[in-house]
Amino acid sequence: MLALDPSKKLSFNKTIADGDLVIVYERHDTMKAVNVSEGSVFQNRFGVFKHSDWVGRPFGSKVYSNKSGYVYLLAPSPELWTLVLSHRTQILYITDISFVIMYLEIVPGCLVLESGTGSGSLTTSLARAVAPTGHVYTFDFHEQRAASAREDFERTGVSSVVTVGVRDIQGKGFPDELCGMADAVFLDLPQPWLVIVSAAKMLKPDATLCSFSPCIEQVQRSCEALRMNFTDIRTFDVLLRAYEVREVKNDSMQGHGGSPSQQPPCKRRQTSEGSNKQESISSTIMARPSAEAKGHTGYLTFARLKCSE
Repeated sequence: MLALDPSKKLSFNKTIADGDLVIVYERHDTMKAVNVSEGSVFQNRFGVFKHSDWVGRPFGSKVYSNKSGYVYLLAPSPELWTLVLSHRTQILYITDISFVIMYLEIVPGCLVLESGTGSGSLTTSLARAVAPTGHVYTFDFHEQRAASAREDFERTGVSSVVTVGVRDIQGKGFPDELCGMADAVFLDLPQPWLVIVSAAKMLKPDATLCSFSPCIEQVQRSCEALRMNFTDIRTFDVLLRAYEVREVKNDSMQGHGGSPSQQPPCKRRQTSEGSNKQESISSTIMARPSAEAKGHTGYLTFARLKCSE
C-alpha cells in the first residue's frame, strides 16, 4: 500500500494493527476489504475469524477460522483495491489503468487532473504513481459520489495526495487556478469533446491528455476536437487474455510392455477377468485461456499538446 499518511503507513513488513484496512483473500475472484477491529469477527463459508487473531501478524499471513478453514490477509494495494471497491459507476480495471499511467508518462511529482472520479479505481493508482510529492485533482459532478470517494481515499491512505472537487467539468471546464499546471489530464466523460479546449489550457507544453470512451462515435468527435490544439493523436483498445494454469491427474491402464524403469509410479488393481494390471497415476501441467476473459472495455485516445509557435 502507499506510504503517504504516516498514521496509515502500510508495507509488506508492517504487522497488522487495530484499525488497519486488509484484503481478506479466499481466491483470485473472492476477496473482501475489511477494517480490523479488535472485538469484531469476519464470517465466510470457511467459518468465523476473530479480528483479534489478526492483530500483530504481518501482511500476507495465513489465518484460520474456528472450523480450520483459512484465508490470507493482504495489504491493500491499488490493484487489489480495484477488485474489491464498491462500484458507484463503471470502473477502469488494471489492464487499462496500467496503459494509461504508462502512456501519460506519470511519475512521482506529477500534477494530474481527472474527470470524472466515479468509484475512484483509477484515482487510487494515479495517487501511487505521483506520490510522494505530486498531486491528483479529481472532479465529479455528483456531490454524494464525490463524498463517497473522499471516504474511500481516507480509508486507503491516499487522501494526502488527492483532492476531490464537485464540479460539472463538461459544462464549466476545469478551474482557472490550475491553468498551465497539469502534467497530464484524464477524461472519462459522456461528451469529452466539450472539455478539450479547457483541458488544453490546463496542460503544460508538450504534456499529454487521455480520453476514455466506450463507443467509437465518441472517439471520432473527440479526435475532431483534438486536432486544433493537439498532435500525435492515437486510439487504443487494450485487450487482456488470461490463462488458467493447473495440475491435471492422468490415470491410464498399463499392460506388460516396457521396462519398470520407464513406467511412471503405479498401483495395482484387479480387472473384471481377475488379472492384475498396473494403473499409472501421473500429473500434467495444463494451460488454457480463462473462460472469464474480459472483452472490450473502452477506447483510450491519447494526444500531446502542441507547443506555441
